[in-house]
Amino acid sequence: MNINIQKETLELPLSQIIGVVEKRQTLPILGNVYLELNENRLTLVGSDLETEITTLVNNISGSDGKTTVSARKLFDICRALPSESQLSLLVEEDNKMVVKAGKSRFTLQTLSAVDYPRLEETVWKQEFFLSQQQLHNLLTRTSFSMAQQDVRYFLNGLLIEIRDNEILSVATDGHRLAKTSVAVDDLGVNQFVQSIVPRKAVIEIAKFLDAGSKDKVTVKLNASHIMVHSGEFMFISKLIDGRFPDYEKVIPANLDKHIIIDRLNLIEILSRAAILSNEKFRGVSLNISNKVLKVSSHNPDQEYASDEMGIEYEGEDIEIGFNVNYLLEALKACDSEQIDLGLLDPNTSCTFHSAGDSDTLYLIMPMRL
Repeated sequence: MNINIQKETLELPLSQIIGVVEKRQTLPILGNVYLELNENRLTLVGSDLETEITTLVNNISGSDGKTTVSARKLFDICRALPSESQLSLLVEEDNKMVVKAGKSRFTLQTLSAVDYPRLEETVWKQEFFLSQQQLHNLLTRTSFSMAQQDVRYFLNGLLIEIRDNEILSVATDGHRLAKTSVAVDDLGVNQFVQSIVPRKAVIEIAKFLDAGSKDKVTVKLNASHIMVHSGEFMFISKLIDGRFPDYEKVIPANLDKHIIIDRLNLIEILSRAAILSNEKFRGVSLNISNKVLKVSSHNPDQEYASDEMGIEYEGEDIEIGFNVNYLLEALKACDSEQIDLGLLDPNTSCTFHSAGDSDTLYLIMPMRL
């Protein structure tokens, strides 16, 4: 097997695959990338037994064959070579791959492609299409609220919900919740669908999506897997087998205090207050009165910070505490100049969304300071 390829042509698909390849693999071959050249088409595959990325590169010269080689080492070699270098990858009979570029030469160990584990083919039950921009928004506007290594395993992922001609994504770690939706004409899915996509899969899918692209993405689902396909890129992941919480029940409907706040200004004063917040609990206090928001924080070293800004609000005073990291992550996920903050009392979760946009909603539980 021999592959002749330009550095950048190989580096791009390797960069997409490297996030899936296991760093601490139980099987040594899972640290490798699967390479197959067949009729001038190069197939690259990375897998961790739960997720699998396949990329195709056309018009590649060489001799047909297949092998597996360390994904990390091959990727690092590509990155270290000068731009527009021409690479030759030759697989020899002694399970070695020789990589040549100019005067540089590298010899890598290979493992048989026959032993490379692939996800089994599956029958898809639902299929729909949306733009890269729409899917990117569904993932990035909510994924930061996913739990990490929670014993409630169903929280370690993102809920994808389909109803009518609308796709929703919801994430929660039990302390906060993020929800957004996009309308898709002619969605083609005539039943209510809920699927929980694992955290790692969500992060890797978002990496290859172009936030501004209108190009279509194909999404396929069944009870156990999701597939995302766009151009020469295909991503398959197992789903989390569990029941996502009824998120609509935790969103308060009786919030009677609504404050309009400049988003970027709020991010700035929260960031300043965060400097002296408790490093463990990250609490800040929001003191809201007529047309003024005061943000304050303190820590066990008896250090204090306070700042204030003007707001659009007329009503009774209220003081409420929050984890400043939760506030900042949600505010940075918004893209509007102003946000609408909804409150009831110091013991009830707040909600906020971009002013004039109810498609995306963030909920954060208060904390005692």
